[in-house]
Amino acid sequence: MFISETQIRVRYAETDQMGYVYYGNYATYFEVARVEALRALGFSYKKIEDSGVMLPVMNYSIDYLKPAYYDDLLVIKTTIRDLPSARIRFEYESYNESEVLINRASTTLVFIKKSTNRPCPAPEDFMKAISKYF
Repeated sequence: MFISETQIRVRYAETDQMGYVYYGNYATYFEVARVEALRALGFSYKKIEDSGVMLPVMNYSIDYLKPAYYDDLLVIKTTIRDLPSARIRFEYESYNESEVLINRASTTLVFIKKSTNRPCPAPEDFMKAISKYF
């Protein structure tokens, strides 16, 4: 299992009229956390894309438990519980500065060969890097 943590400060423009983080902004927060998790493994989306593989989102799910507010410093814990194959699933838990869990989410992405636009196995060098966590 692989786990990483990313901090994100809520900006004023990301809040709604009630002062809560607008629900649609969490997808962007999770994308940042996902990119940083891959970076912690020694990879970047760019490196994966440069190898001819794309990673579109196949599924996104979230449970909202508490709101986040302007200027909150959020910690997003990103977990990969299963060794990837042609798919990779990321699970997220977001915590506020008081360490209160505010939401849980997951995304499933598919490795797609750019030249064929068809699913493919995860790149070998990526699998080598992540395998040591399983």
